[in-house]
Amino acid sequence: MNYKFKTKPYAHQLKALEMSWNKECFAYFMEMGTGKSKVLIDNISMLYDAGKINGAVIVAPKGVVGTWYKEQLPHHMADHVEYVSVLWQSNINKKQEKELSKLFKTNHELHVLIVNVEALSTKKGVDFVNKFLSCHETLMAIDESTTIKNPQAKRTKSIIKLGESAKYRRILTGSPVTKSPLDLYTQCEFLSPWLLNHASYYSFRTRYAVMRSANFGGRSVQIVVGYRNIPELSNKIKDFSYRVLKDDCLDLPKKTFMKRVIQLSSEQEKLYNQMKQMALAVMNDKMTTTATTMTQLMRLQQITCGHFKADDGSVQEIKNNRIDELMDMLDEIHGKVVIWAHWRNDIATIVKHVKEEYGDNSIVTYYGDTSVEDRQKAITSIQDPDSPVRFIVGTPQTGGYGITLTEASTMIYYSNGYDLEKRQQSEARIDRIGQKRAMTYIDIIAENTVDERIVKALRKKINIATQVMGEELKDWI
Repeated sequence: MNYKFKTKPYAHQLKALEMSWNKECFAYFMEMGTGKSKVLIDNISMLYDAGKINGAVIVAPKGVVGTWYKEQLPHHMADHVEYVSVLWQSNINKKQEKELSKLFKTNHELHVLIVNVEALSTKKGVDFVNKFLSCHETLMAIDESTTIKNPQAKRTKSIIKLGESAKYRRILTGSPVTKSPLDLYTQCEFLSPWLLNHASYYSFRTRYAVMRSANFGGRSVQIVVGYRNIPELSNKIKDFSYRVLKDDCLDLPKKTFMKRVIQLSSEQEKLYNQMKQMALAVMNDKMTTTATTMTQLMRLQQITCGHFKADDGSVQEIKNNRIDELMDMLDEIHGKVVIWAHWRNDIATIVKHVKEEYGDNSIVTYYGDTSVEDRQKAITSIQDPDSPVRFIVGTPQTGGYGITLTEASTMIYYSNGYDLEKRQQSEARIDRIGQKRAMTYIDIIAENTVDERIVKALRKKINIATQVMGEELKDWI
């Protein structure tokens, strides 16, 4: 391949480029940590070198757009490529206007627009990307493309429409199937409407899902109860994608998955059984909705974690064994530890106990309430082997994307959610290039509770995803 790389590619990255570089549409289904960002940047650079494009739009989740702009592009873009990059900001002031105008001033440079996917739910964001596409021969890429898996979402429709104006289209994700095989349809529709040989989502669903009628709120609806023709679908996506797993291409240390089973305290058990009876009554109501069912399950999970919301809206703490189990584990573990929790109350509890035991400087946070500045400080301190910070606690929805935590080799799930993508993304924070130690993942599970149901649901989802991608079942929780 006659191209001067800035950073040396691995063999699997070269293969991805050889398969894709000049194809109009392609999917990089590369597992987290295998370097798909580098592959995309090299692909953009190659197409620019060949005179085929002079612009690129990279659409990414809010939490990682900054990484694309500040780290990935400068690190991987070939030295001989002159380029101008701009990070989209929704609050357009004079300074931002000046930055954005750089994308239209010259013809000989490569122009790169990086925009968060949430912006494409807005008219302002869509209009600007549309303007950019109309002025340049462009490659448009969607990073973490499951952000457009919902066919009804406004941003999904907007992004698919914008993609029609791009000369080349790419999608990137390590987990294209996070809930069901149906996740694939709109991701592939962005690439090209007929890639999967179905004119509509409903035609696709009919082919690959098993449906039955159900009654909700007095009206009959069709619900998915299973899946079919999965080997056929698996073969279809191979024609326009490249799939690679970390275990296949990187010599990363071994991973071990463990469970620490706990019992509910007597107070928890009493409350849990009361809430369970109430939840069953609600869920057995023929008028109930999926949202109502999830609310009941959330309340049960909160109790297993040691807190619940009272009728007056206040949060009540409950004596529980979960925090004691966590503290026992931290006492056993050497080195730095990542702790994920599903609830803000969990984080507050963890921080309080860790500070009492190990000191105020021993722990940092990374979740919705952590400022942007403090988030960066948290990453820097946990990644510094000489820092007194031993623990980082956060939520997968905030800290699960785009950050590297390889100085830690132990990851604890204090509490879990049902979202498989967030679970896998969060696992990948320590399982990436740069990790030198064997990794241990530990789930704290309250026996005979909704905790077990959540893990079972995640396991079912990953088994389906594995089938679609044509892979063997994973050693997992």
